[in-house]
Amino acid sequence: MSWKDNLIDIAPYVAGEQPDKKDFIKLNANENPYPPSPKVTEVINRFETGCLNKYPDADATPLVRAIADRLGLDCKNIFVGNGSDDVLALAFRAFFNSDKPVLYPDITYSFYPVWCSMLKIPYELIPVDEDFNINAADYKRANGGVIICNPNAPTSIGRDLSFIREILDANPDSVVICDEAYVDFGDQSALPLLKEYPNLAVIQTFSKSRSMAGMRIGFCAAGEELISALRAAKDSYNSYPVDSIAIEAGCASVADEEYFRETISRIISTRDRLTHELRTMGFDVKDSSTNFLFASHPRYKAPEISAFLKTKDIYVRFFNKPRIDNHLRITVGTDNETDALISALKEYIR
Repeated sequence: MSWKDNLIDIAPYVAGEQPDKKDFIKLNANENPYPPSPKVTEVINRFETGCLNKYPDADATPLVRAIADRLGLDCKNIFVGNGSDDVLALAFRAFFNSDKPVLYPDITYSFYPVWCSMLKIPYELIPVDEDFNINAADYKRANGGVIICNPNAPTSIGRDLSFIREILDANPDSVVICDEAYVDFGDQSALPLLKEYPNLAVIQTFSKSRSMAGMRIGFCAAGEELISALRAAKDSYNSYPVDSIAIEAGCASVADEEYFRETISRIISTRDRLTHELRTMGFDVKDSSTNFLFASHPRYKAPEISAFLKTKDIYVRFFNKPRIDNHLRITVGTDNETDALISALKEYIR
């Protein structure tokens, strides 16, 4: 037996292509096209770097307090980590320790099976229907946990609270995670259900609606027992996950509610315009509750459209996977970026 036999054998998550150039339009990673709040810039510019020789607050207490105050929750109900991916990975460790399978849709965020494989968590993929909808009735079966991305990625489809409530009512003995990375762009958050369901965990991120993907901030809102389990998992491998600059920048972002709302409104307006333009060109576009569109064309193949757009230095996301291999996921950019995309697509179709 070789030492090589002890290396991990896993298919990792694959992020959107990151071109090694400056002049291109990047619409393949669901990033916010606008900068973060000016208050974030102010905090970073005046940050006292002399304190970087000290460890940050282990529990990110100022940021936890800011998030809790905004949501009307107690600090004991908030956990902060390095982006929602970090929080989700910890949640898989902390919540899914059964010999029964964790349930999630077959078309959803593709990091879920990676974490299950890494942590040796049994799982079962539940097929979405032919219109890519997640059906709550399909989750009324024995399981070791449920995770639902709502609105779902990459399909962009969001469901209301009655949908989440139906899943929770069917699974009182399992932890149900609502992954709400895109919820600020138009869907209903499950946060109001926290007081009714102690087995519910709601996970959100600053990467999308708060324009802070490069800062890596995410959080979980849940009952005290679930948050305690998350903190125990965190302290078992890295007791200082969120750095000092991120804590202060995150607090500044939370404090600027007006900018937060204005940015979301701009993206939704551009999203609606892009949806109309794509449909006019014959694309099938799902009604989006996110900052991206999920689209296909009956005459033109998604990989060929994607390849053509690259010749125009426009990058969108194409998934070479069953059921969605003729769909594009297109991030909503600025109005100028959207105009360039529309122009390129019209040229291709002509």
